[in-house]
Amino acid sequence: MARVVVVGGGFGGLASALRLAKLGHAVTVVEERALGGALVPFARDGFAWDAATHTLLPGVVRDLFRKTGRPLEKELDLVQLDCIREHWFEDGSSLVLTAGRTNQHDAVESLGRGLGARWLDHVEAYADDWDVVRRGYAEAPWDPDRPGPDLAARLDSRESLHKRLRRRLPDDRLRLVAAQPFVADGHDVRDVPAWAGLTAYLEQRFGVWAFAGGTGAMLDALVRRLGTRRVEVVSAQVRDVVRRNGRAVAVATTTGDLAADVVVCAVDPRRLPALAESVRRTMPAIPAATTYLGLGGDVPELPHELVVHGDPMLVLRTTGRAPEGHHAWAVQARGRHDDDPVEVLARHGIDVREQVVSRTDLSPRDLVEHWGGTPLGVLWQGRGTVRQRLGPRTPIEGVYAAGAHATPGSGLAYVGLSAALVAQVVGPASSVSRPAAGT
Repeated sequence: MARVVVVGGGFGGLASALRLAKLGHAVTVVEERALGGALVPFARDGFAWDAATHTLLPGVVRDLFRKTGRPLEKELDLVQLDCIREHWFEDGSSLVLTAGRTNQHDAVESLGRGLGARWLDHVEAYADDWDVVRRGYAEAPWDPDRPGPDLAARLDSRESLHKRLRRRLPDDRLRLVAAQPFVADGHDVRDVPAWAGLTAYLEQRFGVWAFAGGTGAMLDALVRRLGTRRVEVVSAQVRDVVRRNGRAVAVATTTGDLAADVVVCAVDPRRLPALAESVRRTMPAIPAATTYLGLGGDVPELPHELVVHGDPMLVLRTTGRAPEGHHAWAVQARGRHDDDPVEVLARHGIDVREQVVSRTDLSPRDLVEHWGGTPLGVLWQGRGTVRQRLGPRTPIEGVYAAGAHATPGSGLAYVGLSAALVAQVVGPASSVSRPAAGT
């Protein structure tokens, strides 16, 4: 039985721990905060707001639960949302985007004749990209120095998402829609490779899904599964990976060293001095300033996610949990920070200023401190970024990487895939050899 130490108790760390425990390893998770990371709702005054309100690729979460114990359906309700998101544009037009080819064609066509077909052509062109990225990168361990020719053609392309959108989409509003998930995560679309825009294809093809009870309900299910799989949890701060002859042999923490045959880094690698130099050319993607609102009385009926384009660009999420007769909204703002987001909403006809009974404004720094890191992973800085990330392998023998910093995109689906990759590379307990005594 191999000894595995997972550094970090966010979704990537918990998913890695459960998969490796099911493969027969003796697994310890080290986390200095409460388990869950960005899965932990922000709560205040009886209200609660989730950082992750939905997921793509529900099969990733289903696979995690199925391969570590009881199927997801025995633990949680995962439901498809009718609306992916609604967009409001500065010219007064709007677009409700739902899953499905026909639905998206008809919705986009309402913005202008012929735009529906152009949008579908743009989205469906990503089918080949997803097939290549899925088989060669997202669902299979890959070698950054020797990717297959099809994958290399994507990763080495000089085409940015900005260029592709300018070339394929004739309408400024459609370009805003396609770029929005990346802008919301703090990326400049000029620095995002064109192939990464396949998010639009995943949304159309598979839709978006939410957990009944929010991500807190999923966290509770994962914590119960830790007990079932006999995963030990240690509350401590990790200092570094201990190496001997170039191989990881332990994890140094504030409560002592934990012997390890395998180490999984499920936090920002900058937090581990042994890995920091390997990622010095990357930067973390920083979350948007967020205003958490507790509202009393009647409020406008809005979708779970509304994007108000402009400067600042607002992303309003309306799915928080609240006491009876109240509502919990979260507003993320990108762009100008001198405008009060509640005032911006009022200018767009969503005036809830008199209904605010609880308000908390958190800066990007506040959010990073609250979560213990950023759940958005690595900032895109051009096509070379994908090779500068770590994961699933790292330069240190016996050390692997999972979580937001080891994936090509943010969100539960990509993070869940990274944990599955680590499990594939490490393999069952019988395949892991311990260093010889004294080496």
